[in-house]
Amino acid sequence: MILFPAIDLKDGECVRLQLGDMDKATVFNSSPADQAQSFEAQGFEYLHVVDLNGAFAGESVNGAAVEAILDSVSFPVQLGGGIRTLAHIENWLEKGLARVILGTVAVRDPDLVIEACGKFPGQVAVGIDARGGKVAVEGWAETSELTAIELAKRFEGAGVAAIIYTDIDRDGVLKGINWPSTLELAQSTSMPVIASGGLASMDDIEMMTRPEMQVLEGAISGRALYDGRIDVPQALEKLQGLAA
Repeated sequence: MILFPAIDLKDGECVRLQLGDMDKATVFNSSPADQAQSFEAQGFEYLHVVDLNGAFAGESVNGAAVEAILDSVSFPVQLGGGIRTLAHIENWLEKGLARVILGTVAVRDPDLVIEACGKFPGQVAVGIDARGGKVAVEGWAETSELTAIELAKRFEGAGVAAIIYTDIDRDGVLKGINWPSTLELAQSTSMPVIASGGLASMDDIEMMTRPEMQVLEGAISGRALYDGRIDVPQALEKLQGLAA
């Protein structure tokens, strides 16, 4: 069971948003590379990064910050936000990413995701961000008619490395992860699922240790880590060795 620390990039800085609103960003570190090094030093084993500007622009915007992160740490890094083409995917994997996360393109062009999974096995994840149960795209600015489970089923058997499931209504507001919806998704697919959005306290860490949660690969934490609501050594100790 992996606890993924999150670095969200906006205008080259490490920020957290509330409910996906770019106008409600709190800057936590002006140096994403320093933040990544701090997370690695604390003992985390995998880093989650999102290019927020890129998610809206449809192409990488904070590329320099991501490259600085990759140059400064040795643990694996996954990146989402603005990755929309095979060229984007190949470029980032060549730069040293462990895996890319495809969100909007998974809705707009599912065949590209399937092609990418075949070309880059084990290195393509799908980001499913839901608001009110429906998948949101374009940096959460638009909501589709697809449910999270409907979208996931499109990629069953394609070789998707993981699904990162975010409940937008809980993201960045410390309400706790939407465990029922996350589990429902995980139980409906054979693909590994990572919970995201709202991890608030050690109560969520305790939840991750329960037997029924072991169907998950892990969970992502952002604001709760920056605010000191998570006792990192204790959290990592609790999760170490749990089956994913």
